[in-house]
Amino acid sequence: MANRDDGIPETGAEAVTGGPEGVEERIRALEAALEAAREDAKQSQDRWMRERADLENLKRRTTREKADLAKFACEGVLRDLLPVVDNLERAVAHAEGADGALLSGVKLVLKALQDALERHGVKRVLARGALFDPAEHEAVAQIESAVHEPNAVVDEHQAGYRLHDRLLRPAMVTVAKAPPPDDDLAKGPSRT
Repeated sequence: MANRDDGIPETGAEAVTGGPEGVEERIRALEAALEAAREDAKQSQDRWMRERADLENLKRRTTREKADLAKFACEGVLRDLLPVVDNLERAVAHAEGADGALLSGVKLVLKALQDALERHGVKRVLARGALFDPAEHEAVAQIESAVHEPNAVVDEHQAGYRLHDRLLRPAMVTVAKAPPPDDDLAKGPSRT
């Protein structure tokens, strides 16, 4: 350690700064740096608070938009179905007078409804003749059939529908199963 003129060894701070005046100068510099750091922290806190408020506003706006989207998501479908309702009302009013025209009117209404659903991505699930698929079909009955392949859909009781890639409703079907083996054939050739 270095010695001062009065014989007292210098402390670490005095040795670095060169005396008591250097210590005071160093303290002033550190206080200025501390004040600058405090001001920087205050500005960072203010920026953080503004960003946090912006995030909360974004969350509220997103929640509101999501609720509005869910509330009005079916607007296009409903708009397309309104003419179908109108046609059904006309068909009912017309059916009161004539029977032959009722069938053709109902067929037109059914076609209009099917077209409206198809425009919105609703497709019918293929059932009759296809192999049973538990992801698309719901078996409500099973019949023995030598004519149909085992697990083939023999009859469709209610149509199934998909909306794009999502199953809206499975098709309710009757599935074929193999008939039991004939008892005479199962025993083998007879020995007579």
